[in-house]
Amino acid sequence: MLDRCIEKDIESYLKSLDSKLFFIWGPRRSGKTTILNKLSKKIGAPVFNFDLISDKEIFLPAEFALSKLASEHEVILIDEVQNYPESTVALKILHDKFGIKIIATGSSELRQKSKDFDSLAGRFTEHYCLPLSIEEISKDAAIKKYDQKAFNNEIQNNLQIYGAYPEIYANKQLNNSERIDLLQNIFDAYILKDVINIYDLKNEKLAKDILTKIALQIGSEVSVREIANSLGANDSTVASYIEIFIKNYILIPLPSFKTNARRAVSENRKLFFYDLGIRNILVKDFREMNLRPDKGGVFENFIVSELEKKRRNNKIQSTLYFYREYSGQEVDIVVEDYMKNYKCIEVKTNPRQKIKDIFPQEHSLEIINTSNYFDSIKKIFNDK
Repeated sequence: MLDRCIEKDIESYLKSLDSKLFFIWGPRRSGKTTILNKLSKKIGAPVFNFDLISDKEIFLPAEFALSKLASEHEVILIDEVQNYPESTVALKILHDKFGIKIIATGSSELRQKSKDFDSLAGRFTEHYCLPLSIEEISKDAAIKKYDQKAFNNEIQNNLQIYGAYPEIYANKQLNNSERIDLLQNIFDAYILKDVINIYDLKNEKLAKDILTKIALQIGSEVSVREIANSLGANDSTVASYIEIFIKNYILIPLPSFKTNARRAVSENRKLFFYDLGIRNILVKDFREMNLRPDKGGVFENFIVSELEKKRRNNKIQSTLYFYREYSGQEVDIVVEDYMKNYKCIEVKTNPRQKIKDIFPQEHSLEIINTSNYFDSIKKIFNDK
């Protein structure tokens, strides 16, 4: 069982006087339940699963009903909280009246489905448990310095082909065919099913077709109108589905960086996948990277996903963009911190490939390639 970045935040929370709700968000099968079960054994607290009606019924939104729960547990652990948004009223009472620490996991935002809903404004903090990051993998592996280069090559290859879901990466007994079958199951039975059920979507095929179109455009700007036209769908429907995929930690949006300079023209976004195993299931391609015509886009997705996981896991106050001019020249990634400092990143599969520095704001420039990616990602956010 790999240690996850979120665990140090949980430990700090439990030791503190803070009683705000501690929400952990991330896609299905990313390890949230494992973390709760591990914590349950450590502190002797049960896990309430909102997939179960019996557990939902315990959280009646009435003070008299919750007083016994509060008297028996110093910490309350809840899994799949997104399946019972009405519980927010009970959670508010537990927070306001009893000051109980609550750690709750979910694969999606809490959506208002009825009048029995509370926004919990000012009563929670948000944390993330995403597919494994290279930071988490490397800490667990405890690699010797002389093995570091081989290790870096191995994990970038594995994560670009089979992704970083814990049960895929950590189970060394699986052969490649079994990995693919398991990825297909994760996508069909958990990720897609979850999105369809939570948002009451009417067209599962359309949802999968939209994701497939995006998967085939990896590294390129995505036009909602073009996808809608190609699928015979409404623009607003496609746009709505894409926003749902983003909110459910399937897709990472990279908007175009805008300045007053008229050269920056793109209104579209680039969309990347949190997990490349899921992306490769959609395009049905699990060949080695040196055989892939899409290897440049896949490597760019790999870097974007690692930066996004690092940003969320460490609560880094930065935003990721891309930049394009009228001439067609691009900067792959622009990192903007909250002090408006800029770092431009060019992602290249060929270490000797030359670049042209075109970003109009004052900035530093990093080139990330397949040889230096491991150390470069560590430094992008000023070693945080």
